[in-house]
Amino acid sequence: MNQKFSMFIHWGLYAIPARGEWIRSVEQIPEEEYLPFFEEFDPIDYDPRKWAKAAKDAGMQYAVLTAKHHDGFCLWPTQLTEYCIRNTPYKDGKGDIVGELAAACKKYGIKFAVYLSPWDRHQANYGTPEYVDYFHKQLTELM
Repeated sequence: MNQKFSMFIHWGLYAIPARGEWIRSVEQIPEEEYLPFFEEFDPIDYDPRKWAKAAKDAGMQYAVLTAKHHDGFCLWPTQLTEYCIRNTPYKDGKGDIVGELAAACKKYGIKFAVYLSPWDRHQANYGTPEYVDYFHKQLTELM
């Protein structure tokens, strides 16, 4: 089995609407104006089955999804922060990009994994022992 050919999906908050991930640092927009647009996240054409099928058709063995990048936005309905998919219009706050893609990959026989960034620009306690505990709780929630 060739496990060198895979799909790495780095998609999320900054894909919908199309805004640059580093816009705040480039344009110096105040954080209070920069972060709230997560409430606009509503990927109406997202279909994880198409992604999984594309991986299968291409001969890929596994897919990795960035469940949370350094911006701190969680693509699953975490109970650990408000900065997550459950506070968006996507599926009226009942969506779960991580769970939906995991199910689609299972359907098509694609192994599924997640990337969870240890850096989190949204958490004020980043870099403290409290953040390490928070990060472990996120890992547990995802698994």
